[in-house]
Formats: sequence, structure tokens, C-alpha cells
Amino acid sequence: MLLYRPSCPSCNACEPIRLDAETFRPTRTQKRIFRRGEEQIRTTVRTPRVTEEKVALYNRHKLERDLAIGDDLLDAESYREFLVDSCTETLEMEYRVGDELIAVALVDRAANGLSAVYCYFDPGFGHLSPGTYSILKQLELCRAARLQHLYLGLYVRGCATMEYKSRYLPHERLIDGRWQTFR
Repeated sequence: MLLYRPSCPSCNACEPIRLDAETFRPTRTQKRIFRRGEEQIRTTVRTPRVTEEKVALYNRHKLERDLAIGDDLLDAESYREFLVDSCTETLEMEYRVGDELIAVALVDRAANGLSAVYCYFDPGFGHLSPGTYSILKQLELCRAARLQHLYLGLYVRGCATMEYKSRYLPHERLIDGRWQTFR
């Protein structure tokens, strides 16, 4: 089982980042993405499971978005080890347009919130902004369950693949042991 925790004694670049489900206010663009998603995307929340369809979509996402490092593609067993096997309560959010799987997000349940573990999507559906839509759906899930926070994982300033997290405002980042608000 995989658990992530920064442990670089001489570095503090990784900052945990979270959204308060009640105080977060989407931008006009985020609202538009959510409305469009609500019209076109069907969401199912369930216990994570491995399917060939998900493994293929995960690998396509990695390849077409230039996220694969070396031989970084998964088979069913490595997918299970990475995204399904868990020591906590994990939920899988499946997103479909018609019958076509366009995205999958995995979230862990914490005492006071949800923690976004991983999201991957079909790059051919980028026009629907499935990553943004997924974060907004996760916030909706937090509110419905009366959970205070959605944790977005780690933020590293200047890291292109993590920069999107700073666009959700207000948010809080854990810096020097204190949660600090960014507006």
C-alpha cells in the first residue's frame, strides 16, 4: 500500500493544500465548467475496482498528456496496487458521457474531509475540463456529507503539474506547521 508524506529534511517546497467546503467560492469559469458538466457528465460514486477500461484510460491519460516517465504504464495488478488497494476508506468517482468512461477520481475519506488521491481523464474530453469538474464534484460530496475540507494533496510553487491547485480560492496551505489562507 502506498502512503505519501514529504520527508525532505532540508526542503519545504511541498505544501499540503486544502479547500474549505463552505467558504470556497468558484470563479465564473469554474461555475460554467460545473454547469456544463452537470448537463453532460454522469457521475457514479462507489468502492474502487479494477477494470480493463480504467487501466486503458489511465495509460492513455499518462501517454497523451506526456506524464509517463520511462515504462510508466500500468497493467491490472499494478493499477490495483496503486489506485485500489487502500488502508483507508477510499471512494471512486467515475465520470461518463453516455456510456463512455471519460474520467476517474479516487478520494480518501478523512475524519473532517475528503482527500483527492488521483484523477485521470480522456484527453479527448479536455473541452469539458474533467479535472476541474471533478474537484467541484468532490466539494459537493464534502458538503453533502457535512465534511469541512477537500484536501488537494501537495502544492509546489512553480511546478507546472501542480500549479492548477492554486487557482481554487480561497485555499489554505500548511506552512511551517500552520494553515495559512490564500485569497
